[in-house]
Amino acid sequence: MHIEKNFFDNIMHTILNVAGRTKDSKNSRLDLPAICKRSELHITDDGEISFPIFRMESNAKAALFRWVKEDVKFPDVYVSNLSKCVEEAQKFKRMKSHDCHVFMQRLLPFALTELLPEKVNEALAGIGAFFRDLCTRTVTEE
Repeated sequence: MHIEKNFFDNIMHTILNVAGRTKDSKNSRLDLPAICKRSELHITDDGEISFPIFRMESNAKAALFRWVKEDVKFPDVYVSNLSKCVEEAQKFKRMKSHDCHVFMQRLLPFALTELLPEKVNEALAGIGAFFRDLCTRTVTEE
């Protein structure tokens, strides 16, 4: 679960572009040409950093946090009150490992559907499905 929390934190900080916590930094962009041929993500000759497709715009962030604060409801004791984990509509705070686990596996596959491009959403949903499969108990027949 702690690995899943680290994944969740890194993904959300990058998507939300949380200062000091995002993995999409100038140094990572400088390393990108050596490992990736996606020129739209490379730093330009004049030092400009392009806006990546995986980063949310401010109105999309506001929509996500409004949805979490107002509409996401779970049965008692299933997960913390996620509305209390939203900090000034900028980032998530004080989320326990289980909260990240539930968000990653249950909410992430459809939470970002209208907020990010389809191929980004599919990749994130795939990560959520991977962790869901990893955590699912299988019953073997004898």
